[in-house]
Amino acid sequence: MHTPNDPFHPETKLFPPHNVRDTWGRELYGQLEPWYRSQADNDKVIQFDKTRYSSFAGTPFDLLLRERKIDHLHLVGVCTDICVLHTAVDAYNLNYDLTIHQDAVATFKPGGQEWALDHFKTVLGASVV
Repeated sequence: MHTPNDPFHPETKLFPPHNVRDTWGRELYGQLEPWYRSQADNDKVIQFDKTRYSSFAGTPFDLLLRERKIDHLHLVGVCTDICVLHTAVDAYNLNYDLTIHQDAVATFKPGGQEWALDHFKTVLGASVV
């Protein structure tokens, strides 16, 4: 979650405001939104703010996964060569097994998609499906 024009957030200098609470950029995509709403009372489905590229940076993500004895992650999202990549690298360094769903990741940088998908496979040992 970002705050527009936050002078202390490093991404403010690099990218326009994005992932801002109560905007369309925070909405879950497609059928994920109604599914998430239907899970409101399910303690296994948790949404939390992510303020850096990696879902692990400054969040309780690793603790939440370990409490639930989860050791294999399926990653989807944007941007493949930024946020998904940094999350995957941190997950790898924390000894999680990884599956990247190539039809459920995207980026805006030409060449970034192919480079990141190859990196997931050849450097992180991830399964790309």
